[in-house]
Amino acid sequence: MEPGMTPFGGRPMTLGLLQARNASLEIAEGAIVDKWQVYRWLCEGKSIIGIGDRALAVLSGLLSFYPDSELSRENGLMVFPSNRQLSLRAHGMADATLRRHLATLVGCGLIVRRDSPNGKRYARKGRGGELAEAFGFSLAPLLARAAEFQQVAERVRADNRALKLMRERITLHRRDIQKLVEAAVEEDAPGDWGAIWKRFRAIVDTIPRRAALSQLEPIVGDLAALHEEVDIMLEMFMDSVNPSANESQDERQQSDSNTNALTEFELALEKSKARVEANQNPGEKPKTYPLGLVLKACPDIVDYAIDGIGSWRDLMATAAQVRGFLGVSPSAYEDACHVMGQETAAMVIACILQRAQHIHSAGGYLRVLTEKARVGEFSVGPMLMAALKASAGFSRMTG
Repeated sequence: MEPGMTPFGGRPMTLGLLQARNASLEIAEGAIVDKWQVYRWLCEGKSIIGIGDRALAVLSGLLSFYPDSELSRENGLMVFPSNRQLSLRAHGMADATLRRHLATLVGCGLIVRRDSPNGKRYARKGRGGELAEAFGFSLAPLLARAAEFQQVAERVRADNRALKLMRERITLHRRDIQKLVEAAVEEDAPGDWGAIWKRFRAIVDTIPRRAALSQLEPIVGDLAALHEEVDIMLEMFMDSVNPSANESQDERQQSDSNTNALTEFELALEKSKARVEANQNPGEKPKTYPLGLVLKACPDIVDYAIDGIGSWRDLMATAAQVRGFLGVSPSAYEDACHVMGQETAAMVIACILQRAQHIHSAGGYLRVLTEKARVGEFSVGPMLMAALKASAGFSRMTG
């Protein structure tokens, strides 16, 4: 072991410190990374890494003593400020607090302590003025683990996007259910709307103010199921009052289809009810579309892939994750995969996500499409082409 790697004074040596020190030596030849980029990744992934804001402030101070903007073995990876100097760059942090957070950084494996014989931090230069030996803190772990920190930051960003989508779905379900129940009561539609309202409020009251993704997923599922139930009750009431309403509504949709790309998407789904692709029989493996075409038609799903989507396996894995954010139950998605095939089910989820704000109940929507696919009355082709057309129209509008 290199001299100075065991702690000075009464601080004990642990296997964790030894492991961090060994990891800092495993740096690829020619590795280089921007020090502040690594710091930003750490700030984003602090909840996973297990480090607080104050410790990050101390790390920022340490990085400010590193003279180069990029960390590399060629530039040296040691900093050796005194506690007094470091405290000034850590916003005047008290000495005891500073020591505690330095210990946290060492414990998390973000820096390695290299103590001199007397515990002081200093550098010794050679005859030519070059840095011959330094005692202080090594930033080598930041360089060695840079790829890990980047992945952690990307994971946190993906989780945050998913959490945002989940909260949006909850807001939309809450708004729609409330307004639909109020309309049902005002129109004197049959049904126990008081009981439905109590169920609605019981679900809403369970929503925590600060919640993790896993806590919100079942709530979205409950709201989606209740939303679907209310929709069905109102549709039955409207059909009984005006049986020809649906037919006239379809005619109006067709007359407006040239001016609204989103309506064309709905029309394509309606057409797919009675049309399957040529040379495809019920029970046959569905036609496979180029992955690039799917991602061009449904680009939003890429935002929920931690490592991007470069293969059908990536798309299917991402769709399996996204289905929960949309409020689709595991059983509904499993049934869709069984009936449609995993690739087609993943494409359908991508299409649903692309226009999630316009679909009241993603779970109910998927179940309807699954039943149509079961009897050979659904093909993903028109759905995908309509999504592609809608996406292209949006790009022209924003270009």
